[in-house]
Formats: sequence, structure tokens, C-alpha cells
Amino acid sequence: DGGSVRRASCFFPRFPTGMSLIPRAAPAASMAFAGRDPAVISLLKMLPLLLLLTFSSAAAPPAAASPSAVHNNNWAVLVCTSRFWFNYRHMANTLSLYRTVKRLGIPDERIILMLADDMACNPRNNYPAQVFNNENHQLNLYGDNVEVDYRGYEVTVENFLRVLTGRHESAVPRSKRLLSDEGSHILLYMTGHGGDEFLKFQDNEELQSHDLADAVKQMKEKHRFKELLIMVDTCQAATLFSQLQSPGVLAIGSSMKGENSYSHHLDSDIGVSVVDRFTFHTLAFFEKLNMYSNASLNSLFNSYDPSMLLSTAYYRMDLYKRALNEVPVTNFFGSVMKTIHTDSAYTGFLAAHDAELPLSVGNNILDHVMLQNEASARRSNIEEMNVSFSKFCISFI
Repeated sequence: DGGSVRRASCFFPRFPTGMSLIPRAAPAASMAFAGRDPAVISLLKMLPLLLLLTFSSAAAPPAAASPSAVHNNNWAVLVCTSRFWFNYRHMANTLSLYRTVKRLGIPDERIILMLADDMACNPRNNYPAQVFNNENHQLNLYGDNVEVDYRGYEVTVENFLRVLTGRHESAVPRSKRLLSDEGSHILLYMTGHGGDEFLKFQDNEELQSHDLADAVKQMKEKHRFKELLIMVDTCQAATLFSQLQSPGVLAIGSSMKGENSYSHHLDSDIGVSVVDRFTFHTLAFFEKLNMYSNASLNSLFNSYDPSMLLSTAYYRMDLYKRALNEVPVTNFFGSVMKTIHTDSAYTGFLAAHDAELPLSVGNNILDHVMLQNEASARRSNIEEMNVSFSKFCISFI
């Protein structure tokens, strides 16, 4: 078929004059042998298909890079484990960290907030629907946009471990799940009452150090984080990290074994202490920063003065291979999200045909149509090339 040969010339270099693409006649003996050999006949019949598959795979566009290869997702799990009014400061600790990470760029959909009690609505609260971490009452931590994911009796050791490991019941909504991946940086903050290798939940049950270590190990095996920072403000906090073995984990506690963690100051109007010392000085450090700051984890850790904490902050760094002076605190406490801003995004779709589209919408639609046309043209060209090449191979055989 001369037409097939002409179409196929776009795929192969032109041959010198006198050289033909049509194979020369084989000797009669060879043809007779090929005609009697079923294997040769089968191979010749399959040759066009093999060539077509090879050409199609070569023409296919390269696969897109995995989203997890690009680091743009920071997560925070903030846990207050204490009930009762006299533990007001633990809820204030957690809400203070919640406000800080939101201010530094982590959105609510990437924060799991667990509060074991609701101090804002407690009848003893002289400031209904408000929570403060300072006696000057200038900053209401509760605010108008607090999204509590687990509250009251939902804050249990079981639910906490399920959040970390992702082993939820099917009815649990996405808003209560930690949807991290192997590229995620996660901040885990916990505050409450603790002791030697345990943290109390609801004054009823305990999270043991080996429970935490096992959950972190599962997270690592299931590729749920790239790096994990565990921060604990409780008595003997350092002992909670003793069983950790997973790489990529950095831990900091407010006190060593045998030491207590103390509150910072009492609010006489509220009648209880409103913040712990370790969390207070952590907040003081972050109030000087914004989401674009380059302050390192080393500068944060060096800011803890034992004479101010009345305890010794402890750092577990043997599982974390990066130098702390090279890691910005915003790797865990902040995030710069990539956003695309559009004005009146739906006006163009709802307007009549003669309505004038806003410039940004018109450009977006035009770009979308152009991309669709280019993709369609590429697919048509590839299909036409495959069909032509297939016809050529069949005619060649």
C-alpha cells in the first residue's frame, strides 16, 4: 500500500535513493520453512501489536510528580486532657497554642483541637463565653471562630490514639481526622496532669509512654508524617518520651523526671491560675514572630530559662537528624499556604450570553478552553499516528 508507506515516512528517516522499504523476496527454501513453522507465523502476527504498544508508551506524557513530594502541609494536634474548673489553665494553654498556630498560617482544617472541658460556659466563669491566659483580660482566646473537634467526654485515650493512627470508625467525619501524609510536618501539643511515664486523661484514665511510642511507630509505618514535634506541658513531662524509637521525631517537655511544672500567675477575678509557665514563655517567644520569620527551633529551645520555668525543659533530639539551628519554627508552628485569589468567580457562569464577564473570569475561562483544546489536539495527533503506524505495520507484514 503506497499510501501507508507515505504516511509512515513521518516516523522514520528517509532512505537513500534506490533503497526500498518493501522487503526483497526471500529464497524459496526460507519461505517454505517459515510457512511450516507456527512459531514464526505467530511472531509475525504479533509484531504490529508489539510495535504499536511500544510507540504508544513512548509517546505518552510523563507521569506527574507525587503531591507528597512537595512539602506544603503542616498539621497540629492540640490536646487538653484535664476537666474541672481548677484546671482552667490547661484549657487556656491549649487555646493559646491554637491561636498561635492559626495566626502563623495553619488553617482550621489542619488542626485537631481536643478540649476535655468547656471553661467558657462553666457557671463559675465571671466572663461567659470567654477564656483568658492573662489577668489583664485583653485577649479572649475563645473568640468567635474556635472549632473544637473533640470536646468533653470525647477526649479519651482511645480517641486520641485513633486520631494519631488514623484508625477511625467509618462514621467519623473528615473534620475529626488527621489527614496527613508522608510529607507532613506535625505538631503534637499536650497539656494536663502527668507523672512518671504517664499523662492523665479526664482524671479517669492514663496515656502511658509506651502507648504514645506505639502510636508514633504506627504513624511512621503508615507514612503519616515526615517530621513530628511533640511538646508536652505537664509534671515530669520528659518521661513521656522515654519509649520513642521512630526516626524523624523531636520531643520537648516542660520538666525532667522528679520535677513539677508550675502555673505562671493567678487571676483574682477568675479565681484560678490562667496559664502555665512553660506555655507562657512559649507564647512570649512566638508573639514576636510572623509566618515568614526565620527563627529556628534552636532559638526556641534556648529561650527556656530554668529560673523562669522553675523546672528544667528537656529535649529529645537523638531521633531527629537535622540541625536545630537550620530548622525554622514555622516548619511545625506555621504554614504558608498556596492560594489562588479570584474575584466574582461564578459571575461568568450565571450571566446571560450578552453579559460582560469580569476580566479575571474571562481570562480564566479562556485559559481553560485553550488548555482543553491543546490537550484534545495532542490526543487526536497521537491517535492518528497510532492508527497510521498500525496500518503500515500490517501492510508490511
